[in-house]
Amino acid sequence: MALRDIKPTRSELINLKKKIALSERGYKILKMKRDGLILEFFKVLEQAKDTRGDLMEKYERAREMMAVANTVEGAIGVKAAAFSVQEVPAITVASKNIMGVVVPEIDASKVKKGLMERGYGILGTTPVIDETALAFEELVEAIIRSAEMETTMKRLLDEIESTKRRVNALEFKVIPEMTAARDFIKMRLDEMEREELFRLKKIKARTT
Repeated sequence: MALRDIKPTRSELINLKKKIALSERGYKILKMKRDGLILEFFKVLEQAKDTRGDLMEKYERAREMMAVANTVEGAIGVKAAAFSVQEVPAITVASKNIMGVVVPEIDASKVKKGLMERGYGILGTTPVIDETALAFEELVEAIIRSAEMETTMKRLLDEIESTKRRVNALEFKVIPEMTAARDFIKMRLDEMEREELFRLKKIKARTT
């Protein structure tokens, strides 16, 4: 199709300008959201580093205590104490919102137990069993905290990537294409006006 055959209208130009303005506002909002999410991610990352470090400490402590308990009580004694536990931890998962991203909030109860709640009793076992049980209870708490942080980080990262793609699409494709279309329509409308003015002048010249 020749350029002369394309005849846009003023209303098309006005509508396109409105779309560009709307896209530019959306672009600014998405950039602010992306930057805000990145800041939140680094905050969570710092917490996750602490949580992961704590988890490794608790894991090493539990492993050491298990080795000591197996030495002092024997494998059968340790298993008997473990199987005597009646109550299991109760875990509830709620959610919270970080800049529009829903992340988990994990709460656990009955993880740490008192001496009388562990089931094996205080007679017939040494304090090593109590210390080992406490070490593993603390490890379970650290695992739960770490799971919450890791899941939060993953969801924030996913949202950051999604928002970045939308920002890039607006910046490098949508807005430039609409801007080029706007400039073309404006140029073509100006040409049409000049053509019409020339035509009218010719008509006027013939009638005078």
